[in-house]
Amino acid sequence: MSGPRAYGEAVLRADFRSTPEDFLVEELPSFEASGQGEHLLLTIEKRGMNTAFAAKQIARWAGIPEMGVGYAGLKDRHALTRQRFSVHFPKRVSPDVALLATDELRVLDHQWHNRKLPRGALAGNRFTLTLRQAAGERVAIEQRLTQIAAHGIPNYFGEQRFGRDGDNVEAARRMFAGERVHRDQRSIYLSAARSELFNAVLAARIAAGTWNAGDEGEVWMLDGTQSVFGPEPATETLRERVERQDIHPTGPMWGTGDLRPQAAVRALEEITVAPFADLRAGLEAAGMKQERRALRVRVNALDWRWLEADVLQLAFTLSPGSYATEVLAELGEVAQPAG
Repeated sequence: MSGPRAYGEAVLRADFRSTPEDFLVEELPSFEASGQGEHLLLTIEKRGMNTAFAAKQIARWAGIPEMGVGYAGLKDRHALTRQRFSVHFPKRVSPDVALLATDELRVLDHQWHNRKLPRGALAGNRFTLTLRQAAGERVAIEQRLTQIAAHGIPNYFGEQRFGRDGDNVEAARRMFAGERVHRDQRSIYLSAARSELFNAVLAARIAAGTWNAGDEGEVWMLDGTQSVFGPEPATETLRERVERQDIHPTGPMWGTGDLRPQAAVRALEEITVAPFADLRAGLEAAGMKQERRALRVRVNALDWRWLEADVLQLAFTLSPGSYATEVLAELGEVAQPAG
């Protein structure tokens, strides 16, 4: 997993992604189609296919460059996913969407819209995850799920952020040392370097017991937004807002500029990131700016049921940019079966 668990030792061991249907993720749109314009909004269901590959298929079908295809977020390949794509048809042609269908891809809906779908244009993601060969005490598993529903989980960047073999951070170090890389790779490596620093700070905050309660000098983020405020003195009202997950403590997304938190929070962050001087310097030289990310994420509408004695199905919603695999990590050791 990405770092220490917030709620103690593992209570579950299970297989995950035995089939793509065991990982169902559905984008929650942040807006309705306008019904007008030159961009066709497609709602696509795809199986065993990542977002970039699907975008290539769609561009080929439309007969346009890939840059004419937009999507709000990246989705895993080892999953059954439903997400939106936009396709630019400058002359408002009437394409045959049936020709886009394959065994792995089908069109659920299509409507016209007046602009390209930008990255991040989603309200969240709804997940339905099926865990097989589940082993552990059912009472302990359900107690852990109850804790997660009530208090959220650490907002770690998941393993997907760090590459197939977890080597994106080392690739970032080589890039910072002068190795030339493609522009798309550069963005991936910068993101991995920032994520490494954030995860380290989050792990330190879990060890300190302040990841979900805040500390002196805290900078806060309003739930479900990128809006930050503080630091400011703790009040009963502030503590009550933290308890109900209306606001969350934050950690650094590294770049140029001064760290915003003060007092104990600033001291912990400075100590934690000190060993990563090369990553910090590389990110600053690349022109990244200091930003903040919530240390905690709310797990909305969490529900579970036992399909069989050893098959557990979970359903929940997360805000954009948070990882379903980190919900599983709080439960225990959940891995894709070998072979």
